[in-house]
Amino acid sequence: MTRLVIAISRSTEERLIEHLLADGVDLLARIGAFDDVLGTLSRTKPDVLLADADAIDGDVLAHCDELGIRPVVMCGDEGQRRSVTRLGILDVLDQQASARTVCEALVRPVLDDRALEPAAGRVTAVWGPAGAPGRTTVAISLAVELAHLGAHVALIDADTWSASIAQMLGMLDEAPGFAAACRLAGQETLTIDELERLSQRYAVSEGRLSVLTGLTRSSRWPELTTTRVTDTIAVCRSWVDHVIIDTGFSLEADEEIMSDMFAPRRNAATLAALRASDAVIGVGRADPIGISRYLRRHSELLEAIGGVPVRTVMNRVRSGPIGIGPGSQIASTLQRFGGITSPTFVANDERAADAALLEGRSMREVAPRSPAAAALRELARSLAPTSEKRMSRRERRTSSSARRRRGALKPFLVGRSPSSP
Repeated sequence: MTRLVIAISRSTEERLIEHLLADGVDLLARIGAFDDVLGTLSRTKPDVLLADADAIDGDVLAHCDELGIRPVVMCGDEGQRRSVTRLGILDVLDQQASARTVCEALVRPVLDDRALEPAAGRVTAVWGPAGAPGRTTVAISLAVELAHLGAHVALIDADTWSASIAQMLGMLDEAPGFAAACRLAGQETLTIDELERLSQRYAVSEGRLSVLTGLTRSSRWPELTTTRVTDTIAVCRSWVDHVIIDTGFSLEADEEIMSDMFAPRRNAATLAALRASDAVIGVGRADPIGISRYLRRHSELLEAIGGVPVRTVMNRVRSGPIGIGPGSQIASTLQRFGGITSPTFVANDERAADAALLEGRSMREVAPRSPAAAALRELARSLAPTSEKRMSRRERRTSSSARRRRGALKPFLVGRSPSSP
């Protein structure tokens, strides 16, 4: 007998409940809109959770995995189906599915052989407010570092305001790869083979890095609609181990034209990428203006992306505009005014950044011993904690030196080049 907890609408429950009970299902609890979902699951420990799509999120799914509960989700439209599929849920039914179909889904152990397939690739979006905090530099560095760990990485330029990944990596940008992929996704013809054709390869010593370049003219932003971007990212998950997305700065939803449901929106690509991600790296510039901008937009970011976790990176940390002990001062400010804990600090190294821009390469390749490159290397490793690649002795020395410079909340002076203030 299947032990069941339901979290479905009243109308769906009335349509199904008689058939479920007649089929021998042991109904343990009904979860309402204001009930404690996690508490109910912990108390009843059912075999199956039958829920509407809006009742399922990452926390509920993680709790189900921990307790060995199989979620069966009912979706009302294609958008909900894509959302729950991105969470890795295999048993997905239509909201109007027959009672017999639902009963059969409750008793089968798995939906199909897809349950045995490896997990989909992880998506990380890199965002930052206006003022050039270093979004693209961080995105490129993370992608290169993850590739050097032996992974296949896709680096996507989804910035509809000032795409620049191609220029920073010395690539031709005559045909924007990401826009082309989005067009194919809109026609439902995007495949892994097409992604291979549209992407450009960036040479790395280990692993593999594929780049989907951004728009060549910002006026082409209507090509990157919410649905196209979301569908493209979903296909990229099955293509690579890690997807790193460089997004735009603006989180505005163009409310003045919200009455027109079909009007294109300039920031749709940014918002879609952030919401489709498993994690967001928020980048701020470590000076009084940059910190203020980041704090003011951080709450907007959290509201825009829902429950997606955000990790803060403060870039170009130096004592000049902050004073002695910039790390502790910045950490204290972020904690006090934004509730932000454990930020990552990236030291200011203008010489390494200029060399990388001059040569069209990443900081790792032009200045591997740079404290900025070391901090980004550690950040990339935290995104791939299961990697079995070992650090070289040089990397261990550089990382250890960077940790000593930062110190948890102790005053420090970051390493900087002779040209830095």
